[in-house]
Amino acid sequence: MDELGYLHLLRQVITDGELRKTRNGNTLSIFGPRLEFNLDDQFPLITTKKMFVKGIFTELLWFLNGRTDNKRLQNEGVHIWDGNSSREYLDKRGLPEYEEGDCGPIYGFQWRRFNCRYLGKNVDISQIPIEKREQDQLIEVIRLIRDDPMSRRIIINGWNPCQMVQMCLEPCHVLYQFYVRIKDGQKYLSCHLYQRSADLFLGVPFNIASASLLTYILSSTHIFMKIISNK
Repeated sequence: MDELGYLHLLRQVITDGELRKTRNGNTLSIFGPRLEFNLDDQFPLITTKKMFVKGIFTELLWFLNGRTDNKRLQNEGVHIWDGNSSREYLDKRGLPEYEEGDCGPIYGFQWRRFNCRYLGKNVDISQIPIEKREQDQLIEVIRLIRDDPMSRRIIINGWNPCQMVQMCLEPCHVLYQFYVRIKDGQKYLSCHLYQRSADLFLGVPFNIASASLLTYILSSTHIFMKIISNK
């Protein structure tokens, strides 16, 4: 069962993890572990902790639509970005010019307009015609999956040093690489997610579910295009 791999990893970090002093305090750390989940006939929602499913789905759609305004999440009853977009935190981060709730050019912005000039949380990418969008990584990924499935460049990258100081928080899940396998004329999509940092007990179950949902969405182009055109 795929979840057992996750549980074994928790045991490993407790028994073998290195004690390190970090920004968040003392942590137990290991470097470079790998988990695999089969998405063919299951959705890997970890069962050993309570999962905020609505938050997972809502945040991912927020990313997919290039959103950076936390107020949109709050209006949906999702508050996972409140702490990182509060007035106190933004001031501490050195972003006093941001309105409260402005997360800066974080995940969704990089996915949809990588390294473009950040004009604030009120810019609506859905109002920009697809053909005029600069550096839209998601549209390019869809094109490659559809038209060039053997490509080794089907990648979404969220790590942008050029705009890091404008973000309310540096990205933890920094790179997604997709791999298309064709068997009997049918395409099968795999996703390799790389995280530079991960809270194994709290955040990783959330990340597993979110990356899996993204893979499901991208495996169906018409679903993806409907999502980005209706927001």
